[in-house]
Amino acid sequence: MKIKAAADCLWDEVSLGEVMLRLDPGEERIHTTRSFRAWEGGGEYNVARGLRRCFGLRTALVTAFADNAVGRLLEDFILQGGVDQRHVKWLPYDGVGRNVRNGLNFTERGYGARGAVGVSDRGHTAVSQLKRGDINWKKLFKDEGARWFHCGGIFAALSETTPDVAREAMECAKENGTIVSYDLNYRPSLWKAIGGSKKAIEVNRALAPFIDVMIGNEEDFTAALGFEVPGLDEHCSNLDPANFKKMIEVAVKAFPNFKAIATNLRHVKSASINDWSATLWMDGQFSQAKQRTLEILDRVGGGDSFASGLIYGFLSGFDPQACVEYGAAHGALAMTTPGDTSMATLAEVKSLAGGGSARVQR
Repeated sequence: MKIKAAADCLWDEVSLGEVMLRLDPGEERIHTTRSFRAWEGGGEYNVARGLRRCFGLRTALVTAFADNAVGRLLEDFILQGGVDQRHVKWLPYDGVGRNVRNGLNFTERGYGARGAVGVSDRGHTAVSQLKRGDINWKKLFKDEGARWFHCGGIFAALSETTPDVAREAMECAKENGTIVSYDLNYRPSLWKAIGGSKKAIEVNRALAPFIDVMIGNEEDFTAALGFEVPGLDEHCSNLDPANFKKMIEVAVKAFPNFKAIATNLRHVKSASINDWSATLWMDGQFSQAKQRTLEILDRVGGGDSFASGLIYGFLSGFDPQACVEYGAAHGALAMTTPGDTSMATLAEVKSLAGGGSARVQR
């Protein structure tokens, strides 16, 4: 991949996607708790925040909020994470949310035999109403300059207009030499009412020709891109690297524009214990990260942190093996802390990617 020089761009990475207010009941359940802890989170945003907060890169967010106290709370969370918001659109609030509102995401972390649960409340959100022409992509990609653009299947599923916004962004990014990555991030609940997996495949296949780096897990490639994955069990709990390699052959034949394809490899023993690794295909070669058995505090956002670690490797000029090791290490560390976003430091990622242990630091 030919990545633009940092000196020629204002941004190392730009993300397009929704940011919701995450409400976390901690050790309790959504339906029984009397208190929630608030965080911000969103698949595409989490990547920009990880690249800024952990890896120290210059990142920006493109999204939209309803201009009320909840929107301003989200703004404050994002300010704490350091992601630039100059390209955020603020829409007038109608007083009750009939026309425009901000999304909520109630999330249980899960424990042991009880899996994580997410209940989103995101209908009529400001970002879902974005349409082609609302964002000045030329200013962002040509005038300011960006080395990398990231979007995903969550944003594309939000409304009839969001896939067209994603395509408009990708077209402008490609015209201006910006690398485009996309995380399929298949969420059945988002596609359920608009055609399910069939609709997801239609939308994602229309965007795929503009993508340089495709990211996803084992379920994503079948349910959201329509590729058959031999040997995948009915619960999508594990993907054998050998089967991933077979799938790559089909994917690259269908979309020869893919310069790299990456997936995290997760075997769920329980909500608290997962085997974790990752695989990257690039230039006809496969690189696999060291497999680890993880004790997980909060798995939500682990895949996004894998993506940000991987992208950091590419932007830093690392070889493919180092890129996938940084992605897997950052994803592993993100799942040891609560909330969607990473609290890891670059030193911790470097240590774990290089084979370091969890021995006490003092």
